Amino acid sequence: MANRQGEHHIIPFSLLTKVCGALLVLTALTVFAARMHLGVFEGPVAFTIAAVKASLVMAIFMGLKYDEKSNRMIFATGFIFLALLFFFCALDIWTRVGQTSTL
Repeated sequence: MANRQGEHHIIPFSLLTKVCGALLVLTALTVFAARMHLGVFEGPVAFTIAAVKASLVMAIFMGLKYDEKSNRMIFATGFIFLALLFFFCALDIWTRVGQTSTL
């Protein structure tokens, strides 16, 4: 259902409460995951939970689910470039040579 000529889509209150509940559960999961010691998986778990929460907010609360596909592509392009930025930052960190202080 694309949004045509500025028409607004009315989102049912029951859907908004379900999404709000899901966001609260995911927030609790974030706190729980932060207290666990997951080692190298701490970052990927945190980013995955954050990505799911951001997707819910953008799709439902921002209305992208009911908007035109071009707007979805604009948001997706932004996230692709963000992932590319994270990749190059991680690549830089992983390839650094450890140095010992001479002091």
